[in-house]
Amino acid sequence: MDQVTFRSDTVLSDVHLLLPNACHLMKRLNSVGQPVFTSKFRILRDCDGKESGGESPVLESTDASNVPCDEDGDLEVVRRPRCSSSNRDAVCPIILSQSAATLTDEEEDSDEEDGARDVIKIEHTMATPLEDVGKQIWRGAFLLADFILAHASMFKDATVLELGAGTGLSSIVMAMVAKMVYCTDVGDDLLSMCQRNVTLNKQHFEPQESEIRVRRLDWMADDFCTDADLDFCWTDAEIEDLHDNTTFVITADVCYDDDLTDALFRILYRLASNMRHPSTTYISIEKRLNFTLRHMDVSCEAYDHFRHCLDQLQKMTDGKMNFTVEPVKSSFPQFFQYERVEQLVRSTCLCLFTH
Repeated sequence: MDQVTFRSDTVLSDVHLLLPNACHLMKRLNSVGQPVFTSKFRILRDCDGKESGGESPVLESTDASNVPCDEDGDLEVVRRPRCSSSNRDAVCPIILSQSAATLTDEEEDSDEEDGARDVIKIEHTMATPLEDVGKQIWRGAFLLADFILAHASMFKDATVLELGAGTGLSSIVMAMVAKMVYCTDVGDDLLSMCQRNVTLNKQHFEPQESEIRVRRLDWMADDFCTDADLDFCWTDAEIEDLHDNTTFVITADVCYDDDLTDALFRILYRLASNMRHPSTTYISIEKRLNFTLRHMDVSCEAYDHFRHCLDQLQKMTDGKMNFTVEPVKSSFPQFFQYERVEQLVRSTCLCLFTH
């Protein structure tokens, strides 16, 4: 499936939009019939990422003197002559199918080679309805991953919770430095995809004896899901470990709906209230500008509501906790190839929760 069908409610991440088609390999259909693709993202080490000054790699331009042009100065394209007859046999397209759980020896060797080369493989969908945007990869996850790798010593041996993990990219990168990562979201199909991505990239964190546990965490619910009959449920021991040892909470690009944003801040407050240690929350968010008929102008309502919630949190004085909100400086190096737009780097912040 090379073509992506767009509808009026379709949302497509800039990450997938800007990747070459060759980087998208369709693997299967998920349980709801959506195409699942696999993309590979290389971690840029040493000078590849650090000397770029946080900018995406630049393609070298072509020498204009060597470009063939016609007498009017237009680009002259040499086309292959068409032949009315051909001795070649007709070629018909063949669809190859393979079980997602079965890999050939050659593919397994390729996976091991990719792991040795600092390549992260992520299964995801593209062009989804708004309620399924967690199945795509967003720039906020890459910025958060950059921040984690640039401040690896700060997260070393920590217990970390990710809210709204989506495909699990940020949790996978966090597990490369932290000891325990609780990777959380909702939806059986999304959680299964996230677990698959964790398994595909275990070579990046298992050598350090780090662990990622994919768990169900509904912000709208009043408590953790402990129903043993459901997949990705919590055990009492895990809930206790989360409350006793978590010092960092991370989340990326989850504020696109006002109700979800409200729920995010409610669960942040509830979690921080039950944690034994002071915690720091890093929120990576892109300020998205949209033209609305209601305003007849460009606005960013979802981000404005997020900022309003941050302001309300900072003003809260309940006698139990103190809250501090600070912007995160974007001067750290870039380890992944994506576009660091101004609306992304100027919007990311941290929230410090202290008892």
